[in-house]
Amino acid sequence: MIVIAHLSDVHIGATPESAGRTRAVMRHLDALPADLDAVLVTGDIADHGTPDEYEQARKLLTSRHPVLIGPGNHDVREEFRRVLLGEPDPGAGPVNQVLRTPSAIYAMCDSSIPRQNPGHLDDETLDWLEGVLAGSDRPVFVAFHHPPVTLHAPLVDGIRLRANERLEELAGHPNVAAVLVGHAHTAAATTFAGRPLLVAPGVVSTIRLPWEGGTTWDTCLDFGLPPSLAFHVLDDEGRLTTHYRVVTAP
Repeated sequence: MIVIAHLSDVHIGATPESAGRTRAVMRHLDALPADLDAVLVTGDIADHGTPDEYEQARKLLTSRHPVLIGPGNHDVREEFRRVLLGEPDPGAGPVNQVLRTPSAIYAMCDSSIPRQNPGHLDDETLDWLEGVLAGSDRPVFVAFHHPPVTLHAPLVDGIRLRANERLEELAGHPNVAAVLVGHAHTAAATTFAGRPLLVAPGVVSTIRLPWEGGTTWDTCLDFGLPPSLAFHVLDDEGRLTTHYRVVTAP
């Protein structure tokens, strides 16, 4: 059995509470009585992309469990690489990373477009993902920031992933167990390319959906609700189950 923690949108620097909320989630994971196979953080790590925000995030997003962190539309690739990944001479190309464990492969793709809010997986990233899938001999979890489908949250849907036809072909690979994303600040579950598409709730805030009154950016983000995360469980029969968990912030 594989157990993954999936969190997203910590937005360090967005609010005075963002660091405390992130700390509460990571403490919750470190206090678990069992080991996790991986902790995946699907983007929007820093709110403004500054070195100070990434330095704070680097300290907060550490764990006794293996951690893989990807960028989102609020992130700046060069500072993300320099501070979080420790690259002394960071480039501006997509930040694609793979974590291989004895039980699974985790492909964290960079869906960010520098200085834009919508997402896109460019040919370099899709070629990289194709290579990861071609060499896979274990279940593969494909992760990135922007949802590739409509979630019926119009404000987020307007800045979702663009041009996902080739991604859909790759996500249909027989070894892909699920596609994991963030960006929407809401716990959601749907399908993409015949695979589960699972959206992590936001750590910094939760979005109000249109029928809850979230019709403008001013009315849609609720910073008062507690942070949440997802636990994805892939059992020995290949069944994927997701549990969403609310964490009490300090």
